[in-house]
Amino acid sequence: MIFDVLRLQQAFDEAELHGDAATLQRLLTDDFRSIGDQGYLLDKAQWIGKFADFAYLSLESSDVEVNPYAHAAIVRCVQRSRSAWRGQEMTLTVRVSQTWVEQPEGWRLAGVQFSTLAEA
Repeated sequence: MIFDVLRLQQAFDEAELHGDAATLQRLLTDDFRSIGDQGYLLDKAQWIGKFADFAYLSLESSDVEVNPYAHAAIVRCVQRSRSAWRGQEMTLTVRVSQTWVEQPEGWRLAGVQFSTLAEA
């Protein structure tokens, strides 16, 4: 189970890096929610739609930890990214918490929350 969730977390990172809407559509639950650092909330359509104005230039996850439960898993990690939003580049280091749930069709990402980390 931990291996499956880690593999899916890596697939999610790859889909994010490449703006792969089809893979994200498959990986996210229909009721997916993202909570950003400033408290903003995005649903599945808004999350996938962000790639109209947003692109990752690089994305790396480290310190990945998986806590499994009966039909869920919490993944926590640190992400370092370079991205561009509407042409403006930014560099971020964030702590991420992902909630993965086991559904009849397989494991899906139900939620993600971000907190900015200060650069060391």
